[in-house]
Amino acid sequence: MLKKDFWYDLPKELIAQEPANPRDSARLMVLDRSNGSITHRIFRDLPEYLNPGDVLVVNNSKVLPARLMGIKVPTGAVCEVLLLRQAHGDTWECLARPGRRMQAGTRLTFGDGTLTAEVEETLPDGNKLVHFNYNTQTLYEKLDEFGKMPLPPYITKQLEDQSQYQTVYAKELGSAAAPTAGLHFTPELLDTIRAKGVKIVEVTLHVGLGTFRPVSEDDIEDHQMHTEWYCVEEEAAAAICTAREAGHRVIAVGTTSCRTLEAVWARYGKIVPCSGTTDIFLYPGVELHAIDGLVTNFHLPESTLIMLIAAFYGYDKTMAAYREAVKERYRFFSFGDAMLIQ
Repeated sequence: MLKKDFWYDLPKELIAQEPANPRDSARLMVLDRSNGSITHRIFRDLPEYLNPGDVLVVNNSKVLPARLMGIKVPTGAVCEVLLLRQAHGDTWECLARPGRRMQAGTRLTFGDGTLTAEVEETLPDGNKLVHFNYNTQTLYEKLDEFGKMPLPPYITKQLEDQSQYQTVYAKELGSAAAPTAGLHFTPELLDTIRAKGVKIVEVTLHVGLGTFRPVSEDDIEDHQMHTEWYCVEEEAAAAICTAREAGHRVIAVGTTSCRTLEAVWARYGKIVPCSGTTDIFLYPGVELHAIDGLVTNFHLPESTLIMLIAAFYGYDKTMAAYREAVKERYRFFSFGDAMLIQ
């Protein structure tokens, strides 16, 4: 298939600039895989579509406040660094602006000067290896002090509260972007789901900014996915296997949870406790084995995320659902509305 096959027209005003308030008041499009029917609901109605014994798999990765504004030493020129992943120790792979003027040896300072850094190397893709120095026990403390949430470029409004870009169950620090399908859940909604006899289990996949990187190749099969780190603990693997053996459904919350489970299945033929990295690419023609349902947001045209949806739901039905969402004026992307595919 070609990249252009996944294009759709989206009015700019449908790109959500802030989350729904309360979180579970977002709209929910319910898609039936068996007959292609579309139902329009509210996200807090989700428990009506879950059955006792089902397993809901969420990604508990926590977003780093990884966007740092600083100055170059000694020139005082303004610069920006975005931490992507920990390379080793206090050296991180980063996006840097202005990249061409931040070559090896460039020194940087942030905030009140208690966080400093030096560019060590420019990588082949233009990213930088940056070594950080600080006066606290961990770099994370300095990120909490000086960092901002790394919002996608299509969100231009500043957050009033940085927790708006975290799920209520986020705990494992490491993501450069939020697993946004989970932003719709509230503690009360999770309690309602558990009370119905649905098991909620956590996996971890640290979301990289490659999630938002556009597909550059015309033939999508030529696209090389970014690599992300994941972990499935023993308790989660056991709950998923027990549910499958009993004939219950496994429903992934978000494309990151989906990619985690499908990566494990592709490697082991079942869900087992494990950790590692994955660059799995799910697109039409690739069969999904690990999930029976998916909660997700509405994704960018021509992105790997809409291709994943088409792999699970079918290409024609996916593009029809997106056209319906535009027609019904759903809110799109990270802070937008959601869909349940079952």
